[in-house]
Amino acid sequence: MRAAVLRETNKPMSIEDVTLDPPKADEVHVRIAAAGVCRSDLHFMKGEAALRLPAVLGHEGSAVVLDVGERVTSVAPGDHVILSFVPWCGRCRYCLAGRSNLCDLHGSTIGTMLDGTRRLHAGGEELSPMGKVACFAEEAVVPETGCVKIDPGFPMPQAALIGCSVTTGVGSVIFNARVEPGSAVAVIGCGGVGLNALQGARAAGATTIIAVDVNDAALEFAVRFGATHTVNPNAGDPLKAIKDLTDGLGPDYAFEAFGSAETAQLAFDAVRKRGTAVIIGIAPLGESVAADAVALVRQEKTLRGAFYGSSTPAWDFGRMIDMYNAGQLDIDGLITRTYTLDRINEAYEELERGVVGRGIISFE
Repeated sequence: MRAAVLRETNKPMSIEDVTLDPPKADEVHVRIAAAGVCRSDLHFMKGEAALRLPAVLGHEGSAVVLDVGERVTSVAPGDHVILSFVPWCGRCRYCLAGRSNLCDLHGSTIGTMLDGTRRLHAGGEELSPMGKVACFAEEAVVPETGCVKIDPGFPMPQAALIGCSVTTGVGSVIFNARVEPGSAVAVIGCGGVGLNALQGARAAGATTIIAVDVNDAALEFAVRFGATHTVNPNAGDPLKAIKDLTDGLGPDYAFEAFGSAETAQLAFDAVRKRGTAVIIGIAPLGESVAADAVALVRQEKTLRGAFYGSSTPAWDFGRMIDMYNAGQLDIDGLITRTYTLDRINEAYEELERGVVGRGIISFE
């Protein structure tokens, strides 16, 4: 089969013929239907996040089951599935506490399958699978807990986006921060995750929803997904602009969805007394946020992280589908461009240039 292989950071991926081992026990062999063009992959391409190379990236995907290994009971050949880049063991402290997005076994086996081995090969080399999903390839072997069965009538490009950006953005608002009706919300960074944080805020009943981005086209696009106001930091002090839009107080909640120390700092500084700043974006390795210790105490601010929207994918993917079917989420409108696997480097060039919306790699 063919796959996009990352061999060196800051170099284009190469489309190569690779081999895929059959699934072991508790694993599923799938044919990829669609994969999202997400900034998280770009972090690995640029060396801002660590993964053993060579690797096959791609973590936001949908697929059709081809074959299953021993003990697999939740899916069967022919089933349509959404892939989860955080499969879970079901036995560690966090899984047992209902926080499968923080699974210890998954976290200790980055770049391999849950048993510490790999299924992808190119010649004599083993290839690391991003998120145990590696969906920038025509096929994949994934853990059983890394795929969630869906109705076969659900569109596969939209299903792929539920696998990351939709669940991460909406979930951070609804499951992590638990935004209340009537709240004021700021979302910093209007890429795929930020757009979904905006629509999560709208679905939660927030009445002031401020989109913050340096790209005017992204801000214009953000209005479709719930933004009631927009702020471009290039036009002036963004902190002042956000406060001015909230009667000088700041929002109740601020969501950082870009991935940098600077934007995380803005989120914390912006929120009002007893406000909550939620960091969603993955910053480059080594960056940190200098939270004002006095403000933490005297203003009772909260600074917290949200990984994968604090979701339980096995359950919450279905909730995202229900919200889409009820007209609460616009996933169709997120998709603004479609590529073949051969054009994957072009897809990431356009992402870096700030083309709005989400790109999809289609295998169908």
